Amino acid sequence: MRQWTIDAFASAPFMGNPACVVEPFDRWPSDAWMQALAAENNQAETAFLLKTADPARYGLRWFTPAIEAPLCGHATLAAAHALFVELGVEVEELAFDTLSGELRVRRDGERLEMDFPADPPRRVETPAGLAEALGAEVVETWAGAYLIAVLADETTVRGLKPDFGALNRLDGGASAGPGQVIAVSTADPGAAYAVVSRFFAPAFGIPEDPTTGSAHCLLMPLYGDKLGKTSLEFHQAYPGRGGDLSCENRGARVILRGRGLTVVESRLRVEPA
Repeated sequence: MRQWTIDAFASAPFMGNPACVVEPFDRWPSDAWMQALAAENNQAETAFLLKTADPARYGLRWFTPAIEAPLCGHATLAAAHALFVELGVEVEELAFDTLSGELRVRRDGERLEMDFPADPPRRVETPAGLAEALGAEVVETWAGAYLIAVLADETTVRGLKPDFGALNRLDGGASAGPGQVIAVSTADPGAAYAVVSRFFAPAFGIPEDPTTGSAHCLLMPLYGDKLGKTSLEFHQAYPGRGGDLSCENRGARVILRGRGLTVVESRLRVEPA
């Protein structure tokens, strides 16, 4: 059984966010087996696909090294890239049945376009200890699936060296629970993107995620309103990598666009349980 490591939302190899994608199954392996493989891969997510009678439709599940994730953007893009590019699936659009409902992905030139549910955040009181855990003053705080800490500027976002243990204990009312924090600001003048962010998820077993599609289901509605735009360019500034997303607000949905690049093809020598 083949497996690919694919850099998602990447401008070049070894950029963006790597995800492992396993060749589609005829039936789901056990949850324990998928979790064990995800821990072995030790990437932010491993994507598992299930064949259906429809060549354009697949089951899709995502596992971090520690848990099954309810939604994952970069591993969805990686899964679609594997189907389109590595397996040569000839369809106009892919549909994935997931824990977050149906997700659709289609080609957009060299990029892939994903249709995800929007998660407009609400303004909340900044929880005690958030600034200390991040090591920076928090201008304002919002919450949706994740907690959002708005910071003063791009330099502050890029310079963060958070206390992950302290972040993991913070509960600011995010629906996905504590230990998942987006740090964000508008970009420096003249940047090729409008918004810069980082995402810390120690509760998911991911101290810092290189590029997070699901985080932009919150950030696009938030910064679309702040900047008066229906589409924006975003950069996630993971040190040494960084990923790029083009996002569009369509009311109840958010469109995420980015590139996938295969960097590793491997073969599993263990049978699914």
